[in-house]
Amino acid sequence: MAYSNQEQRMNASAGLASVGTAGLLVAIKAWALWQTGALSVGASLADSAVDLVISAAGLVAILYAAKPADDDHAFGHSSAEDLAALGQALIVLGSAAAIGIAAVRRLLSPTPPELAAQGAGIAVMIASALITAALVWWQGRVARSTGNKVVAADRLHYVGDLLPTLGAILALWLSHDFGWSDVDSIVALIAAAIMLSGAGRIGVGAWNALMDRAAPDDVIEGIAAIARDWPGVRGFHDLKTRTAGAQIFVNLHIELDGDQTLEEAHDIGAALKRAIVEAYPQADVIIHKDVYRS
Repeated sequence: MAYSNQEQRMNASAGLASVGTAGLLVAIKAWALWQTGALSVGASLADSAVDLVISAAGLVAILYAAKPADDDHAFGHSSAEDLAALGQALIVLGSAAAIGIAAVRRLLSPTPPELAAQGAGIAVMIASALITAALVWWQGRVARSTGNKVVAADRLHYVGDLLPTLGAILALWLSHDFGWSDVDSIVALIAAAIMLSGAGRIGVGAWNALMDRAAPDDVIEGIAAIARDWPGVRGFHDLKTRTAGAQIFVNLHIELDGDQTLEEAHDIGAALKRAIVEAYPQADVIIHKDVYRS
């Protein structure tokens, strides 16, 4: 899909906003961790640090993947998104493992460390939640306007980040008012589990795309339905798809009457291609024309 100049600017603005937000959150959460010593805040900090790396890689992927095809990359540069996502998944896995191990050790410790400055920590985490919510709003607006799946995926990631932040607020409040310090480690374990689950989804999706996995079944069935019912198309075969980043590459052989002119055959194929792209804007479609044999 080719973005207009305005859409490219909006996509880039969402990427820059994501990087800026992640950097700000890392700074204020690092201060909150230093003040409170709360592992739940540390989990939220680690999540934001991962977000910073992911957002930076996402911005690079948005800019690089938007480059047009060239002599060395005839099918474009969209696989950059998948390479970035695979690296991001590995980083998330490492961070989640470190947080989980630290949380278990603290739970098993006979003398868990006392939390401090919970009030300041709560204030920072509330500010973090509000900043994240503002970013999610802007990313949602951009994703709806441009259809960019990188921005949409990044938005979903930040929506998921709100849970560890709210969990840290809960842990600090319970520790301050009721002395329930173990809640901090429990929240950290939950956050680590969420990060592991997310890393698994990101990593599997990126791996499948890099291995040229076919598009989802519903997309393939939708393309087949369009081709099957298209005027002038007597049949089709060898419908093949693969994914790369946000793009879907489609190869399709259609069968046409052999007694019509080349111009008529071309018009049928061109109209069918436009219909497929209209239904699936991220599709890059190649249609081969064969003579129909009854």
